[in-house]
Amino acid sequence: MQKKMNDSAKLPELRLRAEALLKKQSHSPKGSGAPRRPVAETTVLEADSQRTLHELQVHQIELEMQNTELQDARDKMELLLEKYTDLYDFAPVGYFSLDEQGRILDANLTGTTLLGVDRSALINRRLPEFVPPESRLIFQAFLEEVFARPGRLTCETSMIKQDGSTFWADLHATSAVSLHEPQKWCRVAISDSTALKRAKEAQDRMEELAVSNQKLKREITHRQAVEETLKMSEQHQRQSLEDSRRMQEQLRHLAHQMLTAQEEERKQISRDLHDQVAQTLTAITVHLAVLKSAAAANTGSIAKNIARTQKIVEKAVNIVHRFARELRPTVLDDLGLIPALHAYIKEFSKRTGIHIHLVAFTATRVESLDNTKQTVLYRVVQAALANVAKHAQASRVKLSIRKLPNAVRMEIKDDGKGFEVERVLFAKRHKRLGLISMRERVEMVGGTFSVESVPGEGTTLGAEIPTNGCSKK
Repeated sequence: MQKKMNDSAKLPELRLRAEALLKKQSHSPKGSGAPRRPVAETTVLEADSQRTLHELQVHQIELEMQNTELQDARDKMELLLEKYTDLYDFAPVGYFSLDEQGRILDANLTGTTLLGVDRSALINRRLPEFVPPESRLIFQAFLEEVFARPGRLTCETSMIKQDGSTFWADLHATSAVSLHEPQKWCRVAISDSTALKRAKEAQDRMEELAVSNQKLKREITHRQAVEETLKMSEQHQRQSLEDSRRMQEQLRHLAHQMLTAQEEERKQISRDLHDQVAQTLTAITVHLAVLKSAAAANTGSIAKNIARTQKIVEKAVNIVHRFARELRPTVLDDLGLIPALHAYIKEFSKRTGIHIHLVAFTATRVESLDNTKQTVLYRVVQAALANVAKHAQASRVKLSIRKLPNAVRMEIKDDGKGFEVERVLFAKRHKRLGLISMRERVEMVGGTFSVESVPGEGTTLGAEIPTNGCSKK
């Protein structure tokens, strides 16, 4: 309709151009083919003839001009048709025109190449035939939606070529309406997305592999940490087993030493009882027998024999008292630690000749310790002085007891020959039962025990016992 209106608008212009061209031809020289009109003709017939001839000439020129323009328009249309045909056929995607049933109305060369079918054999075939059976329902729903509403719709599906091979396709479709054809149809652009699909799948696999690698790295790190923990645990376990074995060995050695010490102590007590108490009692028995014999014959010597016998009995009593003091002094229970230490030191110095100097703070502070802790300190002094007499070769010993804020500290320092502490304490075959028993006694009541000694410079033993919660029993 718009084209007809444009043609009507151009008619006056075309007539003017035709009349101008006729006028130009009428002034051309003879022999140009233009008819010659007599100047003197004035009749009506001649005027009508001239007018008719003029009209015919104008129409002839108009037709010639229109024919020329139509020829030019046809040439241009042929060029445009060839250009757009090339663009259509050799586009990078396949173009298809489909009706509502999916029949192919038209297709470009790229589309026929995608499906592997000639264009002549492809027209009027249904495009769903080239869709796998499992995807046809989705494709049919896609077509129905394209015809149901305007706008561009997209879909991704796999398609089958004529030779049976498959490829992934991206579909872009839009409905179309033709003025000359009342039936509905749509345009579908199909592009092969197999390479992109494979690239995306490869990228997805790479991302999955990257995630898997990260998980694997974390797992490796975790396993390495677990292995390191297991190694450390095994080392600790081996160390614990070694420490336990060493402790068991030390305990067996200590038990052996304790049994040996007990046997030695029993042997010494048995020897003392046999050599001193038994002999004294035997002497008393002999003197009593002599008194019995002399009672009838000579009464003058009875008094002397009785006096001698009394001295022997007194000596036996003293020996028994000494044994009792060494086993458990009664003065410790009756009077406390300081008097017991004074009595023991006096007897020890008299027996060994070693001078002992005792320095202690107010006795009431020491006596605030309970009976068990006082006994521990007394036994430490006994064991320490026994070691001094047996090993130290010392002449003087200083025994000090002083009060700390929450403890009582006792130190025993001699001027003997000293020893190497590590070698003595940790030697497997060395008789160190005295030091170990002292440490065990002190630690048993929550205290601490220390040994400091340098060869040639004497030895200092320290025992520190807490006073917290102490009450005299």
